[in-house]
Amino acid sequence: MIRHLQAPPAWRRLAFVSDLHLGPDTPNTLAAFERLLGSLQADALFILGDLFEAWVGDDALDLAYAQRVARALMASGRQRPQYFMAGNRDFLVGDTLAQAGAFQRVDELLTLDAWGDRFLVAHGDAQCLDDAGYQAFRAQVRQPAWQQAFLQRPLDERLAQAAQMRDASRQAQAQQQHEGLPFADPDADLCRQLLNTAGARMFIHGHTHRPGCFSLGQGLSRLCLSDWDLDHGGAARAECLYLGPEGIQRDALM
Repeated sequence: MIRHLQAPPAWRRLAFVSDLHLGPDTPNTLAAFERLLGSLQADALFILGDLFEAWVGDDALDLAYAQRVARALMASGRQRPQYFMAGNRDFLVGDTLAQAGAFQRVDELLTLDAWGDRFLVAHGDAQCLDDAGYQAFRAQVRQPAWQQAFLQRPLDERLAQAAQMRDASRQAQAQQQHEGLPFADPDADLCRQLLNTAGARMFIHGHTHRPGCFSLGQGLSRLCLSDWDLDHGGAARAECLYLGPEGIQRDALM
């Protein structure tokens, strides 16, 4: 699994997306992703996790929506390198999907060197230390023994359990919002520590669904990608972030 990537000198534009949360109930979001892949003007594509609302194992490729995603990625992969980083919803993506979607899997902390600068790239969930409940859950489900036992269950059971966990997460978030409690952001001290250790100046991530560029002090910054949702009401969101030697560009796709 790739932990460090050196951009070739010919690369002038990198595309980043995150938190599309694709599933059988996201036809509009999936169609927007297909349009992006079909028209993307970039030398490489980075998918920073939660491409799927839930990925319960690579045998889910039998599902119609997953086949559409794989076909679109395969076509895009003929045009450019593609890199996928696991998120909190799709950490069970494996080699079978990677081959079907023509992408390479990268480590949960990727250092990216481009244009004489270094960037640190992550999904962002592991850095949200204030979300203690999630961190305990994450520690459990990232254990190889847990994953092996889960993957041995029938596909329909895994899909049902994923739906239950998704509903519980949504209820917890709604309760948190009702009580006016702040949602966790990546811990600033941890981000500075990771950046200094990596020799990077910018931490690029998704996960929190709160896009923007935030100063961490000491000349360091945190760049958060937008999530996508064109199916569930509320404000429509679908964005690709581009990074090049001239800086950052956000492209809304609605």
